[in-house]
Amino acid sequence: MHTKKTRQAMIDQNVSLDLMHFVETSILPKYNDFGKSHGLVHVQRVIKNSLELARKTGADMNMVYAIAAYHDIGMSGPRAIHHITGGKIMAADLRLKRWFSKDQLRVMREAIEDHRASAAHAPRSIYGKIVAEADRDLEPESVFRRTVQFGIEHYPEKSREQHWERFREHMQSKYSAQGYITLWIPNSPNQQRLKHIRDIIAEPQLLRKEFEKYFDEETAKASASSNNDNNPT
Repeated sequence: MHTKKTRQAMIDQNVSLDLMHFVETSILPKYNDFGKSHGLVHVQRVIKNSLELARKTGADMNMVYAIAAYHDIGMSGPRAIHHITGGKIMAADLRLKRWFSKDQLRVMREAIEDHRASAAHAPRSIYGKIVAEADRDLEPESVFRRTVQFGIEHYPEKSREQHWERFREHMQSKYSAQGYITLWIPNSPNQQRLKHIRDIIAEPQLLRKEFEKYFDEETAKASASSNNDNNPT
C-alpha cells in the first residue's frame, strides 16, 4: 500500500511493523472510496508529512502514524463533520488497543477531531497540531489541483466559469492573507509554501492561469476515463 521508499522511511523512523501492516491492509484501502481530493494519494502524503514533523518535535511515531492514517476516515459520512466522525471511528476500533493505551487513544481521537483547517480552536495537543499541519499539504500544485478535483467530483453540473468562481472563492476564504487556514508548527516548510500560494492569489491573472491549467488537465482525464469505460476492449 505504501511505496517501498515510503515504507522504508517509516521503518527507519521506528514505526511498528505490525501496526504498519494493519494500517496498510485494513485502513488505507478505505480511502479508495473518497475520490481524488481525499483519496489514497492524499492520506499517504499526510502520513509522510506527519512523520517528518514528528521527528522534529519528538512525538511518538506510532501515534502520529495512526492519527494520520485515520484522519480522513470520516469521509465515509458527511464531509462537514468528517473530523468528528473520524474520531469516533478510530475510538471504536478496538484493534488499536494492541498498540495504544486508553490515554493515548483519547489524545489520538482529539487530534483527529481537531485537524480540520476551519476549526475555531487550536488543537489540544502536539499530535493535533502535527496532523493539522501535515494535512495542509501546501505544495501549490497540490492545493490548486485538489481544489479543482473536488469541484469536478462534487459539482459536475457546473460550467467552467462556475467552477472558476468556486475555485477563486475557496482560495480567498481559505488560503489568502485573510483566510482561515492556520499553521501550528513554527518554522515548518509550510510557511514558505503558503506565502507562495498567497502571492499567486494576490494576482488574479496568475490565479486564473493556475485554474485553467488544472481544470483542463482534470477534465481531460475524466473524459479519457469515460471513453475507456464506454469502449471496453
